[in-house]
Amino acid sequence: MDYYGPMPRFHRPLLLILLLCALGAHAQSPAIKPPAASGSALDGELFYEILLGELNARADEPGAAYALLLDAARKTNDPRLYQRAVDVALQARSGESALAAARAWKQALPASREANRYLLQILIGMNRIAETLEPLKREVATADAKDQVVAIATIPRYFARATDKKLAASTVERALGDYLTSPALGAAAWTAVARMRLETGDTTAALEAANRAQAVDAKAEGPALLALSIMSRSTPQAEAIVRKYLEGQPLPEVRMEYARALLDAQRYAEASAQLQIVTRDKPDYPQAWLIKGALELQDGKDAAAEQSFMRYVQLAPAVPAGAPHGENRRALVQAYLSLAQIAEQRKDFAQADAWLQRIDSPEDVLNAQLRRASLLARQGKLAQARALIHAQAEKSPQDAQLKIVAEAQLLREGGQYQAALDLLDQASARDPNNFDLIYDMAMVAEKLGQIDEMERLLRRVIAGKPESPHAYNALGFSLAERKLRLPEARQLILKALEYAPNDPFITDSLGWVEFRSGNLAQAQTILEGAFKARPDAEIAGHLGEVLWTLGRREQAMDIWRAGARINAENETLLETLKRLRVKL
Repeated sequence: MDYYGPMPRFHRPLLLILLLCALGAHAQSPAIKPPAASGSALDGELFYEILLGELNARADEPGAAYALLLDAARKTNDPRLYQRAVDVALQARSGESALAAARAWKQALPASREANRYLLQILIGMNRIAETLEPLKREVATADAKDQVVAIATIPRYFARATDKKLAASTVERALGDYLTSPALGAAAWTAVARMRLETGDTTAALEAANRAQAVDAKAEGPALLALSIMSRSTPQAEAIVRKYLEGQPLPEVRMEYARALLDAQRYAEASAQLQIVTRDKPDYPQAWLIKGALELQDGKDAAAEQSFMRYVQLAPAVPAGAPHGENRRALVQAYLSLAQIAEQRKDFAQADAWLQRIDSPEDVLNAQLRRASLLARQGKLAQARALIHAQAEKSPQDAQLKIVAEAQLLREGGQYQAALDLLDQASARDPNNFDLIYDMAMVAEKLGQIDEMERLLRRVIAGKPESPHAYNALGFSLAERKLRLPEARQLILKALEYAPNDPFITDSLGWVEFRSGNLAQAQTILEGAFKARPDAEIAGHLGEVLWTLGRREQAMDIWRAGARINAENETLLETLKRLRVKL
């Protein structure tokens, strides 16, 4: 669309009034000097042109507005008028007109970084990537020396929506060619190149550029942060860049990101070691204490976890009551829930309840109240616990299901299996395709000894929700536990591992299948890996039995004791010790 068209016709008396008012304001304004006599006609005409341009813009006549404002900009070389002309064109979605105005602006004011940046972004938006080379060079060259690193680091963001990623990457690399060997800017330049290469999907080339960046400046955090991005894409070679950066004086934020990457890879011990360093070097870093506490709790180190969570609560930013459910509030809720769990495990139910009562956000109140109901049930107050669940408001169908599942869990834990099954059956009748409810029904049916019914229900889940690993795992483990159809049990569990390859509980099931199949050495290896990944009382029960069967009685006792420290009331652990007539 070409904006240079006829101007709209305004009602003459209205236009005259607006013009007189504008000229009067222009002459009387203390901020604008009245025009000199020799230029008064031109100044008045110019002011009229700008006014008319804005009136056209408000009257939804962008073509005339653009023409008037750009003409005024050319007459004055005022960057504000050039920018206004560009903005009018962009608002009207006329890329060619916006590009013409940006180029006129840059030609009139060649030193203007703002004009150059507008030109660059418009070219990218129009997908004219090849033409961005010179504006890219000027973007860095015209920046102050202290701002050049930031200018280079920002470049990949400009191309986030570019459709031709390879052309964008090669263009950026050409634009930054003069800086790649610079001691001061080389690391930033190579990091930008690496990010552009990564956007093309070429992780090998991105990794090569990240290595070059670190070779220029080993202290730069940019290559390490990029390497963390590459690590997340299953390129373990990138970890060497991160580790080399951490050998110096790294930013705590980078070490935290590395710890998160290790957590994502389920390398919990290594993540814990990194968090120990962060909390030592920067003891006022709240998030480090929160994640450290979660790992310690997972490892059964309740006392250490409690200290870490308490430290987080002390350091966490205050969240006013009624504030939005943001990251800080979610983290605080997690800390309170974890502290309540620790208190509950040592049977300090009053303290556990006190932590739960601190949770006041509307999004989390239901979960907190359900946990309070569980506390009541553990104290033998099942009727009160069920009444508390029934009293909770339901804001959605999901809330209603959550209440049913929680009540059924309390009934199961109280040994009232038939009542739990009846409750779940009623809920399933109202929502027959809710496979989570069907799965829970299967678990209760097993407790009632209704093995055929359990298998029927689990196969319904597998048929209706084939991507869920839990039904495969539950059925496979159940077969292995009863020494039935062991090859089929192994295949079911291997299928579960396809969907959740690093799940330690599914790995535990695989180890148990091997034990039941008589493959003791293989079972030991698998179960030791599962217990290392997730120290858990149930896994300890299985691993201890394998070691006991192999004649390694002291090792078995050590593992069982470790499991008891994690959860002395675990059903699998207690049953194993009772069956083998072992006392810890």
